[in-house]
Amino acid sequence: MRDNERVTSATRQPETPASTVPPRLIATDLDGTLLRDDKSVSPRTVAALAAAEEAGIEVFFVTGRPARWMDVVSEHVHGHGLAICGNGAAVVDLHGGPGTHRFVKVRELARGNALGAVRLLRDAAPGTVYAIEQTYGFNQEPDYPKLHMEIPDILLSAEELLDPSGPLADEPVLKILAFHPTLDPDAFLTLARYALGDRVNVTRSSPSALLEISGPDVSKASTLALCCAERGVSHEEVVAFGDMPNDVEMLTWAGRSYAMGNAHPEVVSAASGRTVANNDDGVAVVIEELLGRLP
Repeated sequence: MRDNERVTSATRQPETPASTVPPRLIATDLDGTLLRDDKSVSPRTVAALAAAEEAGIEVFFVTGRPARWMDVVSEHVHGHGLAICGNGAAVVDLHGGPGTHRFVKVRELARGNALGAVRLLRDAAPGTVYAIEQTYGFNQEPDYPKLHMEIPDILLSAEELLDPSGPLADEPVLKILAFHPTLDPDAFLTLARYALGDRVNVTRSSPSALLEISGPDVSKASTLALCCAERGVSHEEVVAFGDMPNDVEMLTWAGRSYAMGNAHPEVVSAASGRTVANNDDGVAVVIEELLGRLP
């Protein structure tokens, strides 16, 4: 399988002894992984990331967050690296620092697919409400709860927001957020994947019943694979970290991967290793060990 082919949790790459392939790229999730629960980046983690880059290892932040929420990282890690945002829907250059982030790649969700997904999931799970993430905007339905750090730009039904002649029709759709007020989160994910099939990619990173819907071939793993292929980096040279179901494909694809001590059971099963919890600087612990083994 080539690095830029579609990657799923069923396509675990062949294992290569960790000691034989020096790492060239670190790919880390943010919330619940690199960030502590208070959303801070510890001084130990800042130092570990800086040491990795000084050793010639590129750092990618791979997150479900939109690009405009990336200041939390660039403020604390001196603008290191690139960020894969929106579960693979966009690649953003952080090197300019807060307020100067630049889109490098956009993998949008076609409006036809998005509209179809909204309608199918409404039928399968009555009571589902939606928000729409675009490159620069965040819009939601009136009944969508206040789950995020910002006030929506527009309040309309998802069908109106996604209509080809609707507001912001010229701005790419990155992902749909689908919330259900009563369903179990994992049950909602299973139901949605069954109902939507291969029209879109569905995952989740929240402890609540909040799903994230992207283009059919868009995931953290597939976008990371594209970025690595552009750099001549093989999956064997990638070390990845994560804690939630939206990290499973990435952890499956990477040559070495670590589930956090606080990780979802699916993540523990997908990863090739495990580290301590995010509040105990689990990413930094592994990076320090990796750097200590370099010649």
